[in-house]
Amino acid sequence: MVHPPDVRLDGAPAPAVPHPLDNAAWAALTGPHAHFAERVGRAARYPSDVAVFAALADPADPAAWADLHRLAGPAAAVAVPGADGVPEGWRTSDAVPGVQLVDTALRAEPDPEAVPLGPADVPEILELVARTRPGPFLPRTVLLGTYLGIRHRGRLIALAGERLRLPGWTEISAVCTDPDHRGRGLATRLVRAVAAGIRERGDTPFLHAAASNTRAIGLYESLGFTLRRRTTFLEVRTPGTAPAAEAL
Repeated sequence: MVHPPDVRLDGAPAPAVPHPLDNAAWAALTGPHAHFAERVGRAARYPSDVAVFAALADPADPAAWADLHRLAGPAAAVAVPGADGVPEGWRTSDAVPGVQLVDTALRAEPDPEAVPLGPADVPEILELVARTRPGPFLPRTVLLGTYLGIRHRGRLIALAGERLRLPGWTEISAVCTDPDHRGRGLATRLVRAVAAGIRERGDTPFLHAAASNTRAIGLYESLGFTLRRRTTFLEVRTPGTAPAAEAL
């Protein structure tokens, strides 16, 4: 006898299985990016020069927040995407409404002018990011995945790459174009080129954007991305005292 997937054999509803994109940073740090992870129990984070994100196995679990306190230390600022709030003693220093979009009809294709970028290109990448502000980019962010750029007369003028990577999914991030070269479709070309590499290994592209960045959201939707969920990029500060050590 075949039973519906949402009903247990005793007739009770089966518990819902969380989608990995609902807690993408945790799925990345406990999956394909586990080699980057600094972890204590049910909390993990990227090294501070790789990415700003920390993650909890369950943002509703006080024990996970206690683990994050032990991991980050007292009075430390951390970014916890997707959390709805913080426990007593923690402070929210910033909360940016955001959206998560997934590839449903994107035309992915390599670009002959897109060149791979690596650690030697980081100073130039950081300079472009400072001019365009696509979001956090740190000295070792480039190690998270493939980053592609387009140059004009040797100067880097556009960028896009891979950030969070979790089972079956890879995030496209750091999409930016020098202001003097906008309107030429460079961002579109790079998004398609990065997506081509993601698709080639069997993953599906997704991305995040600030909800207020309606121009970027409109571009992504026109390329074939679909809104999956609304979320919040939460920056928090841990309590100012060291967490109590666990009893042995």
